[in-house]
Amino acid sequence: MVRDSQTSLEEKGAQMSLDQSKVGRVVAEQMEAIENDYGEDCEIGDVCTIVEVVGPHGSHVRVRSSDMRPHSGLGLIRMAEQAMLGNLGGAAE
Repeated sequence: MVRDSQTSLEEKGAQMSLDQSKVGRVVAEQMEAIENDYGEDCEIGDVCTIVEVVGPHGSHVRVRSSDMRPHSGLGLIRMAEQAMLGNLGGAAE
């Protein structure tokens, strides 16, 4: 029996039916917050998503950046780390 690549992709799609609503909701909330904070006079630069995938295999982290150059993606991740830690405002006086 010969299987074509389309058939195997369709089968994988059926097996990997993930609920994307959580990712969509988080991105929509982020876009709303950006519009509220910065208005319409700005544009979105690079984008990086970090997603935890939990399943029978355990927990894996997936990262994807709009700019696939490693120094760009790593820079965004490091800036995000600082933002999450609250260190972007400079030293407290």
